[in-house]
Amino acid sequence: MESPNRTTIQEFIFSAFPYSWVKSVVCFVPLLFIYAFIVVGNLVIITVVQLNTHLHTPMYTFISALSFLEIWYTTATIPKMLSSLLSERSISFNGCLLQMYFFHSTGICEVCLLTVMAFDHYLAICSPLHYPSIMTPKLCTQLTLSCCVCGFITPLPEIAWISTLPFCGSNHLEHIFCDFLPVLRLACTDTRAIVMIQVVDVIHAVEIITAVMLIFMSYDSIVAVILRIHSAGGRRTAFSTCVSHFIVFSLFFGSVTLMYLRFSATYSLFWDIAIALAFAVLSPFFNPIIYSLRNKEIKEAIKKHIGQAKIFFSVRPGTSSKIF
Repeated sequence: MESPNRTTIQEFIFSAFPYSWVKSVVCFVPLLFIYAFIVVGNLVIITVVQLNTHLHTPMYTFISALSFLEIWYTTATIPKMLSSLLSERSISFNGCLLQMYFFHSTGICEVCLLTVMAFDHYLAICSPLHYPSIMTPKLCTQLTLSCCVCGFITPLPEIAWISTLPFCGSNHLEHIFCDFLPVLRLACTDTRAIVMIQVVDVIHAVEIITAVMLIFMSYDSIVAVILRIHSAGGRRTAFSTCVSHFIVFSLFFGSVTLMYLRFSATYSLFWDIAIALAFAVLSPFFNPIIYSLRNKEIKEAIKKHIGQAKIFFSVRPGTSSKIF
């Protein structure tokens, strides 16, 4: 006789993907393009920041760290979505736990980093004279590492707890990737699963609300300082420093809030998937666009390197050029 705590289900099957080959291909192509754009776009931002010494400032260090996390955040889910659309729709039990862990750990890292970036903007605008002495390269590195440590430790208790639950019924996961709530709904023990769902809701609520409160407190002070600036040019410069971060924050937290702060509210499968795609795919897709198109220094650095690449490839082997 099997132990009641033993997991009998060895794999989960994603049942939310379309079974029509035509529909699968129609979904596969744009998703592949989005994933490629996310990876390439964020790699471009990281490379540009590293190659330009004038961008070696705390703000751009945090931006490149966010870009690095975005790559891994999407890699935790999108490649498996792509394979599920064309062929393999199943995922092993351990693979599901790993996907949940890396998806949530990198997501929490981003939440912490966006909060730190709001603090950085607050110091730069509200305490410009003390900013260089406070936000030193050492502190910048420490804050970034702290975000990563916090992100990779926080989901461990939830993952460890879920790994002990018995899954002996249906293995059809009504979602497009492994997430806490869809997986918990398949647990055999109703009472424990319900309690765990409530605990997960509360944990996510505390994480999100805390981060949002800290960010809004920072922006409340920032807006108050900007409004006291007399020149329109000064206000515009100060505002442009924060607008990219605020847009990214709004996109990310807006979609995450819909998913994890709904508590007992239930949505149809369509809206569950739509909301999941919003924070797992669409938000990371727009981030490179926001930071490259709205940031003058990054745009100029990208144009400079594109110009250098054109000059390099225009000089063919066997030809010579004279520079006077």
